[in-house]
Amino acid sequence: MARFDPLRILDVLAEHEVRHVVIGGMAAAARGSPSITQDIAICYDRSPDNLERLARALRALHAHLRGAPEDIPFLLDAKTLANGDHFTFATDVGDFDCLGTPAGTAGYNDLASAATPLEFDGLQVLVTSLDDLIRMKRAAGRPKDRIELEVLGALREEIERDLPS
Repeated sequence: MARFDPLRILDVLAEHEVRHVVIGGMAAAARGSPSITQDIAICYDRSPDNLERLARALRALHAHLRGAPEDIPFLLDAKTLANGDHFTFATDVGDFDCLGTPAGTAGYNDLASAATPLEFDGLQVLVTSLDDLIRMKRAAGRPKDRIELEVLGALREEIERDLPS
């Protein structure tokens, strides 16, 4: 199993100028959640030029479909990415999920409109808003999402309580 290095994934995305928003557990942690994640998830812009850049970045990370038998053919290119929406990859530096249209959203433009840039080890990265995280977790509805909803709701209450009146 690869050592999880989300900063390397973010660096490669930046090097390839991939338009994306960090979502999922890493975004929740960046927003103050104490939950621990062992993968990184993004929502990516599905425009043709961005799919080309994303495919190049994924190849640079030696990405392959996570959990799929090794003998299943999978061509990692823009056309394949355009024909799918949600991809779960294993890379040389850990698990990496790429979602075109996360549950409860209309995709990249929807999330990017309320996202804010945050710094990760000197790299500016667009991170989804707390409200959008809550919206995605609510729409996904998995048991782990329902648990995280409690944490994110408490974070939102704490932030609102700390705002000046």
